[in-house]
Amino acid sequence: MLVLASASPRRRELLERVGVPIEVRPADVDETPRHDEDPRAYVARIADAKARAASAPGDIVLAADTTVTLDGAILGKAGDPAEAAAMLRRLSGRVHQVITAFAITGLATRTIATDVEMIELDDAAIADYVASGEWRGKAGAYAIQGIAAAFVRAVRGSVTNVIGLPLVEVLAALREAGAPSAELARGIPS
Repeated sequence: MLVLASASPRRRELLERVGVPIEVRPADVDETPRHDEDPRAYVARIADAKARAASAPGDIVLAADTTVTLDGAILGKAGDPAEAAAMLRRLSGRVHQVITAFAITGLATRTIATDVEMIELDDAAIADYVASGEWRGKAGAYAIQGIAAAFVRAVRGSVTNVIGLPLVEVLAALREAGAPSAELARGIPS
């Protein structure tokens, strides 16, 4: 069975939807970006740290980390409603990148980027969204699989990456790693 080193219900749900049985074993690591850390390097470092923290002998562990980046800045999880609103104002009418790194025991960490174009958001839309609370715990203060889908004009790349796990690439890597749990997803093309 595959160990998922994540407390994210979205990652668990994505894997379960395609028939990959998992054991959830969240890893508690410091996710603070280092000064001037490149967003790709940041998510790769965190994914690798999570995989190592959750690993036990004989396990195949999958860990991931996702961030939103705009103009080279990392937009992590907002700490409060004011920060969430500020992030949404920055993303409004712009194209930003969602970057996920995933680490699987025995394989190099891989990083996937997806471009997301948001519509212009007025103050009322931002206030209503922030009041919904959906932004909590989400990189960039929004969830494309929820209400915020109405804010997204276009996605160039993996939509599951924006949700938190680039499923096509992860399934191919699990097969490469010989993960027994990837057998159920074998019929899905790489």
